[in-house]
Amino acid sequence: MPYPHAGSVAPGPIAQEAAQIIYQHRMLSTRQLHQLITPHHANSEYLRRQLHTLRAAGLADTVGQRRHGQTELLWWLTDKGAQAVESVGLLPSRPYRMNATTALGPLRDHTLATVETGLAFVTHARRLRHECGPLDWSPENAHAYRDEARPGEDLALIPDAVLNYVHTDRERRTRTMLTFFIEVDRTQMTIARLAAKLHAYAAYEKFVPQPVGPRARRSPAAPAWRARYPAFPRLLLVLTGASPSRLERRIADLRSLAASDPLLNTTPLRAGVTTLEQLSDQGPFAPVFTPVLGPNAHTDAWLRTTHPATPLPA
Repeated sequence: MPYPHAGSVAPGPIAQEAAQIIYQHRMLSTRQLHQLITPHHANSEYLRRQLHTLRAAGLADTVGQRRHGQTELLWWLTDKGAQAVESVGLLPSRPYRMNATTALGPLRDHTLATVETGLAFVTHARRLRHECGPLDWSPENAHAYRDEARPGEDLALIPDAVLNYVHTDRERRTRTMLTFFIEVDRTQMTIARLAAKLHAYAAYEKFVPQPVGPRARRSPAAPAWRARYPAFPRLLLVLTGASPSRLERRIADLRSLAASDPLLNTTPLRAGVTTLEQLSDQGPFAPVFTPVLGPNAHTDAWLRTTHPATPLPA
């Protein structure tokens, strides 16, 4: 039985869905799980009962954190719970394991902020009747690349998340699959390091692996990203962890550093930056993004405003 139970209480479908989501995203709060799984319920009481069946069966555990003057539970899977999810075979295997120490460690707030970013997409997809669910983003998948500025080094680009979203235009009867690289910045790193991440995305966009053996003579070289994506994903940077005025200054500083990077100015990278508060309140298809390159004019997640030197189709 994939999901063992304690006594006569077996984890039901909602609890099993929660286990899949927790496995994918490592750790979530009760509030986040409620908004992702049971938003049609007025409160989270039903979901909490389901989650406690996971804990009673030894599949999940919790730690508490203070939020708005109250204690909020954060949920993560035990080794037993992770093995139960993996035995079902619905999700790619993830070797990372949480425990009480890591759940209270320095990566906790970043993990929750990344979930909050995905939650903003899910919430507004429901409102707009688009498609984006709790498993439509995946955290920290490595992308191998090389950078001409660092010859001989094998590098790895690891987005905080890669998110898939189906945008539906009912008037035009079109459905468009959009893929986003997500970077969440809690103002814990220097602005120079954040700009270096932008540079890494531009280097990955240009990276062309060199085929070896007979294939080198038969196949034309293609960018590495084409093996994973039909089009190069848009890059969304989501800032949080500081006052709105400080985040606005951070956006301005990031744009200045990006404008001085020759590589960023010669690649068709679509990158936009916003705050988590704006994204959560207004949604990704409101004009909440500032392009990292080009005109300082707000746009939405389509990022149609681009650098004038590298025009892109709408």
